[in-house]
Amino acid sequence: MWTHTPWQGRFLPHPLAPGERLRAYATWCNAVEGNTTFYATPTRDTVESWARQTGPEFRFVVKLPKTITHERRLKNAEEELRSFLDVMEPLGPRIHAVWVQLPGSFTPNDLGALAGFLRHVPRSLRCAVEVRHRGFFEDARSEGFLERVLGAVGAEWVPFDTTAFFQTPPTTDAERDAWVKKPRVPLRSAALTDRPIIRYLGRDDSALTVEGWRRWIDTVAEWLREGRSPTVFIHTPDNGDALPLARRFHDEVRARLPQVEPLPEPMPTEPPTLF
Repeated sequence: MWTHTPWQGRFLPHPLAPGERLRAYATWCNAVEGNTTFYATPTRDTVESWARQTGPEFRFVVKLPKTITHERRLKNAEEELRSFLDVMEPLGPRIHAVWVQLPGSFTPNDLGALAGFLRHVPRSLRCAVEVRHRGFFEDARSEGFLERVLGAVGAEWVPFDTTAFFQTPPTTDAERDAWVKKPRVPLRSAALTDRPIIRYLGRDDSALTVEGWRRWIDTVAEWLREGRSPTVFIHTPDNGDALPLARRFHDEVRARLPQVEPLPEPMPTEPPTLF
């Protein structure tokens, strides 16, 4: 996301060399979803560049390639997993979680494949699993089975909250596109570990996005009081204002808990001048 075109020159300096764009993004937010790894595994040199541009406290939630999750559906994927993790190794402590995003066709009947796969992930890494089949949310027995599978290896269940997005019909082209692509699943706000991860989708209208995340301000503040370390990703259909919205969410949490560390000062989009 740090190469998102609408941010260049508006929130991030432009032009900026590719090897400096993540460094600029990291002055806005202290975590990123590694979504591009779903489509293609980067070179190790590229990942080493990511490490150079971020401090050890920066959080990467790196998504497994679709060859593992969507094509092999977690079966017989040990070699692909090892290759992927080897490429990601330069990130070191920055790997906050390995993100296992499963397709909507992955049902409660497939939990055996998930359990077997998670046992092959090194215990030094944490997994965060996102499911999209409604059976995991609407059937208590399936929900319990999934929680036990995740709990056995200390993995987290990542909710993707789209409930605010689907409350009213879309009004922009980006919203109309998301309307047919994003999952419609019930809200889930329970944490299984001390490092919960939330993915929230708002609207292209920032006021509606803020109104829809109110429940998460309460939840995240409570998690912090409990000693957990949550990571929250704020999305809108076009992601045009996602950076300032993410910082606003952080500020609203800090208003409840002033002891929470502030985010860094964003890098100026224009070079400093003498006058």
